[in-house]
Amino acid sequence: MKKTILSLVALFSLTTGCKEDAEFLNIKSTNILLVDEVYSDPRLVLSAATDLYNRIPDLVEPANFGIMASFDEAFASGDYGRHQNREYSYDDWSLWDYGYIREINLFIERVNAATRLSAADKARFAAEGRFLRANAYFELVKRMGGVPLVTESLTYDYSGDASYLRKPRAKESEVYDFVISEFEAIKSILPKTPNEKSRATYGLALASKVRAALYAGSIAKYGVNTPTVSLPNGEVGIPATKATAYFQTALTSAQELITSGQYSLYQKAPDLSTNFANIFLDKANNPEVIFVEDYKLQSGKIHSFALDNQPRAITEEGERGGRLNPSLNLVQSFEKLDNSFAPLAINKGTPNDYIYYDKPEDLFADRDPRLQGTVLVPGAIFKNRPIDIFAGLVLANGSILSGDQLGQLKPVNGVSVQVVGLSGPIDGYDGSAQGGFYMRKYNDPVTGSGQIGTQSEVWNVRYRYAEVLLNAAEAAFELGQNAVAAGYLKQVRDRAGLTQPLTPGEVTFDRIVHERKVELAYENHLLWDMKRWRIAHIVWDGSNSDLTTLPGKATEPSTRVYSLWPYKVYNPGAANHNKWVFRKVLSGRVTQSHVFRLGNYYSRITDAIINNNPTIVRNPNQ
Repeated sequence: MKKTILSLVALFSLTTGCKEDAEFLNIKSTNILLVDEVYSDPRLVLSAATDLYNRIPDLVEPANFGIMASFDEAFASGDYGRHQNREYSYDDWSLWDYGYIREINLFIERVNAATRLSAADKARFAAEGRFLRANAYFELVKRMGGVPLVTESLTYDYSGDASYLRKPRAKESEVYDFVISEFEAIKSILPKTPNEKSRATYGLALASKVRAALYAGSIAKYGVNTPTVSLPNGEVGIPATKATAYFQTALTSAQELITSGQYSLYQKAPDLSTNFANIFLDKANNPEVIFVEDYKLQSGKIHSFALDNQPRAITEEGERGGRLNPSLNLVQSFEKLDNSFAPLAINKGTPNDYIYYDKPEDLFADRDPRLQGTVLVPGAIFKNRPIDIFAGLVLANGSILSGDQLGQLKPVNGVSVQVVGLSGPIDGYDGSAQGGFYMRKYNDPVTGSGQIGTQSEVWNVRYRYAEVLLNAAEAAFELGQNAVAAGYLKQVRDRAGLTQPLTPGEVTFDRIVHERKVELAYENHLLWDMKRWRIAHIVWDGSNSDLTTLPGKATEPSTRVYSLWPYKVYNPGAANHNKWVFRKVLSGRVTQSHVFRLGNYYSRITDAIINNNPTIVRNPNQ
């Protein structure tokens, strides 16, 4: 529960009045808490801290899931503008919230000045404040580059000259160094309580340090590939000479967390796909999850992800659902069980030379089990019901018969036959699995989660142990320690169900990129990864590229979201009757190709910011 803390600035003294007026002014308010009162009670301090936790600036969260369709991971059914706008705005992903920074600084100062808190409470709350501030600066630097570093609450003296409040941008490396040093400084102050998922802990401080150091190292190493994405004084860009030290920091910190035994990979369900999906659903002694934004029905903090993304045929709320459809681009990225990469086997070289399947889900049977832990494929079971997805019938003469309504019936040779799945897809029909798939990751299977009056309490996972292992693998790879990297990758891949370990020689940049793409899909990593590796402008290059046939190659262009539509064969008496075939589809709603410009690597610093603080320099290429 959030509590609003109101501080009493001043009381006007009265030069005239009566005794009753003076007594009235001395009456203690019953609904206003003074600052000293708040910072005398650990329960109230926790309420103040909770308010700051609740305002952590996540780019992707359950309430704005549509951002996931801004790239190549998903098709936005009903939000087609994401596929009809060519350029990303320079204002996209922007953040400049120094009001939040000031409130965190005030929180830290007030905790440190408190006289009635225990030493243990003061230490923990101050460390939490420092975590929140470091995290806020991490969110700023990965969007904006170097920003002013303000670590105290600034107060205007009403002199008419505010110049002393104006601080220039720090170097990008200086902000990363501050963030990393803060996480290091507080890790031993914070408790070692891995079952605590919503507050800063020892494990979270280390995991955050690992991520920040890895980002800084990547920018330092790969920034040489985009030399114009820099500023002469270092506000944007990190010298390549710093890369090795950042990677070493990331690896050492990851290994400290790994050897601490605080966390482990989630392995509870025997079915590997179900096990993977349950990482994001299971709140009971989940050993993998490190830090979340939690949601709870009892407190009224809920979200509509399930309401908006439940499969259309089993919706609990009329016509609501199916808004986010995983893309064929992502689906074909999941490798085969023999560690090879290949497009899905849907034809023998031409679109109508089909490969036939007895059941629609058979097409995906030889793929990484994480695929069906992330995506609901045609024929999958969700909420104990099969997902009825097919776009039409392939008739005996090879023609396709379809319709414009879900579950539509049409006559074929005098027989009424269903020609479209109960969940579609139908091009342009909102929510009808237009990508050919539905979401499984984060999609709540609990009855009622898809109802407006109930909704979902599935938590938003910000950090988990598998990412720490992947970060360790990447840092080791960048340091030339391929055998170490292969060992960390093996843990993640073994849990997924891939049975052939990668050899050290098989650990490449492409493999690092791939493993993150499939393990961390829809978890707010794709954009930041593509930016720090400096390959965003290569992948989203604005070309009208076809769907790649090399899904394991990190720099393959992917500018348009493709769909995969299943069809039923209707040819009574023939060998293939009632079998399934598939077609790759580019929706008619996809009319532009995404182009990521060099100016998109850092978000725009607006005129309003610069007018308020003329010492601020603009970001490059804008």
